[in-house]
Amino acid sequence: MKERKEHERRRGGARRVLAACLAGVAAFALTACGEKGKSVKNLVSSEKESARVINLFGPMEKSKPDADNIARTAFDITVGMAEEEHDLTVEYRTYTAENYQEKTYDDVCLDRVRNHMDDLYLLNPDTIQVLGSEGELVDLSQLDNAKNLRDVVKTANMVDGKLVAIPQEVVAYGLFLNQDLFDKYELALPETPEEFLNCCKVFQENGIETPVGANRWWLENFVFAQAYADLYNGGNTEEEIEALNSGKAKYSDYMRPGFEFLKKLMDCGYIDAKKAYTYEAIEGEGKDFLDQKTPIVMAYWGAANTETTYGRPDFELKVIGFPSSRGQMPVVSITGYGISAEAEHLGETKKVLNTILSDEALQKYAETNQVISPSKNVEVKCIPALKPLHDKIMENVYVLGSNAGMKVEQWGNTCLIVRKLLQGATVDECMAEFDKLQEESLKK
Repeated sequence: MKERKEHERRRGGARRVLAACLAGVAAFALTACGEKGKSVKNLVSSEKESARVINLFGPMEKSKPDADNIARTAFDITVGMAEEEHDLTVEYRTYTAENYQEKTYDDVCLDRVRNHMDDLYLLNPDTIQVLGSEGELVDLSQLDNAKNLRDVVKTANMVDGKLVAIPQEVVAYGLFLNQDLFDKYELALPETPEEFLNCCKVFQENGIETPVGANRWWLENFVFAQAYADLYNGGNTEEEIEALNSGKAKYSDYMRPGFEFLKKLMDCGYIDAKKAYTYEAIEGEGKDFLDQKTPIVMAYWGAANTETTYGRPDFELKVIGFPSSRGQMPVVSITGYGISAEAEHLGETKKVLNTILSDEALQKYAETNQVISPSKNVEVKCIPALKPLHDKIMENVYVLGSNAGMKVEQWGNTCLIVRKLLQGATVDECMAEFDKLQEESLKK
């Protein structure tokens, strides 16, 4: 009983962290962690519904025509295309803090899907993993437009051989660099961990006390890049994941180099562990980066396009992948839309999602949000700063920070264990945490 309680506590913590780690990527991620509510009641009246109404559960309401939220507007455009094509209505059922006081967005989604309360859901990676393994989500691989998906999407959201969720964008994380400072000290953009450490050393020797601005959410990207560079780019992805899921291989063996790298960054003072532990994403380290006091931070693709974050710095911005044995490595985390296996309007919901995922709809979405599309047929020009990251992903060079096919949830759990390192845990103690998680997964 004690072991079970500890397992539930750990899973709950990982779910809360996962959502917050994705904060800033979209309205979905912004509302996923730490928001509160009462119960699993429908947030709309229980009027008799028409067969021509599809119920979508997500964190956002339909936008008004003059809405400022670009992400919502882009999504609404694609929903409107589906409504017109199929002569139906997509009704938004919305997660709000005041209605769910002690439940995260993830917790509410789990309850609603298991109780078959809606047709279509916007889901975080760990929720996709759980519900997919329980058989609660429809296999979407048979949708006509699923054939257009990039491999990264299929890899991330496959559970037991089924494609259980599909996103409208691919969210990539990278290192945001002040190119002017790199040029000033004649430094090439780092490819490997060793080159990255050398850049930090040179910056520090020239009076930049803390070369890397960090927060408590995104340091795990350094770990993923080093841990899984070979797994996702060496040609044996399925075999290696199966070995991890069966216990033949250990997650801790993959994770150790990345944690040792982070420990060195902290020990050398290249990262301020105390500040990083208290900093929220961008809000903490962002000002020093924009003020050119810190030459390196980490963030997601969209932060380079947004004027309120890093979209208009007073220096040349470059966004590259994280250092790894295979060079600069983007880290990708994928959310997705899933359909309830017991959806009341199953056939029509499939039609709606298929339209939303059409190349025409995804082109409109990508152009509006300036993001990487899940469709290999949709290309949107990126700003020059993002080109290094963009080119890697177009070459199918990346690692996944979330993978529904792995029995041990990746993003949230790794973030929690990195926090232990920030608080003074040893690398061995952190690896023991991964071993415990793996042992728990093998008992299921």
